[in-house]
Amino acid sequence: MHPTLSRGLGGLAGRTCGALPGILFVLYTGVLWEFLPQELGFGSGMTCRRRLRDRNDAGVWQRLHESLLAEPNATDALDWSRAVIDSSHVRALKGGPKQDRARSTVPGQAPGTIWSPKGTASRWRYR
Repeated sequence: MHPTLSRGLGGLAGRTCGALPGILFVLYTGVLWEFLPQELGFGSGMTCRRRLRDRNDAGVWQRLHESLLAEPNATDALDWSRAVIDSSHVRALKGGPKQDRARSTVPGQAPGTIWSPKGTASRWRYR
């Protein structure tokens, strides 16, 4: 573990380091926490989930991100003109410009839709 990170874990290092491979496995593969294979030796999926929550609540991931970027940023080794921001990192502001709903590019009616010239849905009758 990076020396500056071990100080910043706020007592979580001893409890969570064993769960880190399980956390990374779930985040990488997308498997549900309860289906984390015990055979892999990561421990319980629910324990890994709690450890992830604890680290998140303690701000560990934010400090990790900042620590890993500090040195390259200080030496101008990062090209910020190519950075991408998404809503998982930056809160989307309310009241921003609204986009119109995208129009369909397919001509005609979608299969399985019910349409009437009056603009009302027809009713199916089972006989």
